[in-house]
Amino acid sequence: MKEIHNIAEICAQKGVRNIVLSPGSRCAPLTIAFSRHPEIKEWTVSDERASAFIGMGLAQGLKQTVGLVCTSGTASLNYAPAVTEAYYQQIPLLVLTADRPPEWIDQLDGQTIRQRNIFSNHIKGSFETPVDLSHPDAKWQLNRTISEAINLAERFPQGPVHVNIPLREPLYPEQGETVEFDASVKTIKAIAPSYALPQEVLKALEDEAKSYKNILVVAGQDGLNPALSQQLASLSIPVVADIISNIEGEKHIVRNQDNFLGNIPEEQAEALQPELLITFGKSLISKNLKLFLRKQKPKAHWHLQTAGEVADTFQALTEVIPLEASAFFKEVKLNSAESFLEAWISADQKEKDRQQRFFKDCPFGEFKAFHKVMNAIPSGSNLHLANSMAVRYANFLYQGKALEVFANRGTSGIDGSTSTAVGISLAQPEKLNILFTGDLSFFYDRNGLWHNYLPANLRIVVMNNHGGGIFKMIPGPRNQPEANPYFVTEQRLKAENTAKDFGMEYHFCSQESELEDILGSFFAEGESAKILEIESKVDLNTEVFLKFKSFQ
Repeated sequence: MKEIHNIAEICAQKGVRNIVLSPGSRCAPLTIAFSRHPEIKEWTVSDERASAFIGMGLAQGLKQTVGLVCTSGTASLNYAPAVTEAYYQQIPLLVLTADRPPEWIDQLDGQTIRQRNIFSNHIKGSFETPVDLSHPDAKWQLNRTISEAINLAERFPQGPVHVNIPLREPLYPEQGETVEFDASVKTIKAIAPSYALPQEVLKALEDEAKSYKNILVVAGQDGLNPALSQQLASLSIPVVADIISNIEGEKHIVRNQDNFLGNIPEEQAEALQPELLITFGKSLISKNLKLFLRKQKPKAHWHLQTAGEVADTFQALTEVIPLEASAFFKEVKLNSAESFLEAWISADQKEKDRQQRFFKDCPFGEFKAFHKVMNAIPSGSNLHLANSMAVRYANFLYQGKALEVFANRGTSGIDGSTSTAVGISLAQPEKLNILFTGDLSFFYDRNGLWHNYLPANLRIVVMNNHGGGIFKMIPGPRNQPEANPYFVTEQRLKAENTAKDFGMEYHFCSQESELEDILGSFFAEGESAKILEIESKVDLNTEVFLKFKSFQ
């Protein structure tokens, strides 16, 4: 097992210092190697689905590749949701799955399935190590494979890489046997490439941009980048930014597009139509923005991305520019017509004013509760958004407070939101981490709290309307007789027992006055993680939200 144990040494030398382990016997050689390596920090999470999302959160928070280790069989299948999310969010994970020897596949041996290429559609690369390591070439192949896998995970666009590791018994060292690591083990370094374009290409882009009077910038999901935010604020161009874009500041930043583009008159839509659209980053929340740009197509659409596949989200893509956004806006001087800038900023401001008027007399339900909690979040915190209504509410209400925002919008599933928030909280213990989640997403991922590392800097706000309230707000399902049992899927659980199970401080409210009394202590430092459960009625929430959409 010495060569298997050296996988931990290769990881350590290449900077993979955090490993999330799930218990099992077939993975014992890997578990023992990582747990005994002095430069590796290991975390043990029993549920593989939760462990993978926690690992993904650690990778986001640390901005480093994180390793996952599980045993053979269906354990590896439980990694699939997080691996897929990491693939679309471009988060580096080293996924190590222990396996049975190849001769026992499909022979009715326990915990034995077809693990080779198990994540093939949503992975940057899949590898398998040799099962027989007696020959020097096999040892060379094993070492080379681990190095290549890590290099691939970290090459732009970053993402998950899978290494399947068939292991024969014996799996455990003898009692008293020491595990040694070979510091001279072979590794392969990869120097990160630098991306630049010749000056004549940059000049041609700048000259072409001058031919367009109406230029619009749209920012997709990305991490916090203060320098880029400053660059965008210096442009005389409207910049449309969902909450998950992490674009800071106010000058020229449009945040309310999902509201005002939903019912926009034709003449105003024409005034907002860009001639040149420039985009960067990953996914968008705003469906109305996507629909608007698909209908009001620009003459040209440039997407900024150094490498990898590029989506044609608006059916208007004309050019892919292999530069980081900060480098592009530094090198290419841009200006938009003042009237075009004013049209976007004016529409955004009118929406802000409309929101303020609406909430003055808005009845208390989850939307108003969300508004109050958003306003009370301490600046400088991390904000985590579960999918379904939580991320949509936040996108409607966010007005630029200094926060770093995380959301699993690669695939937009409700699975793993709590686990991901836990991982980032562990990676950044100096910051307050607040998760906004609905009841279904929260209860679906309770195992994200089932481990021995629950961080005291975690705050979970559970909006409990006892079902999937979004299905009462979407025209299709809400008009069907099957809406409640088969779409909303009503449930009667509360979060109090979960808080007791995991030793978390628990708060509950169903009235506005109760919420106002709780918020100060909820966000204060404490010795444990905290849950704030806000109970509401789904029918009232639906009524309020539909009024908000049509309020003038």
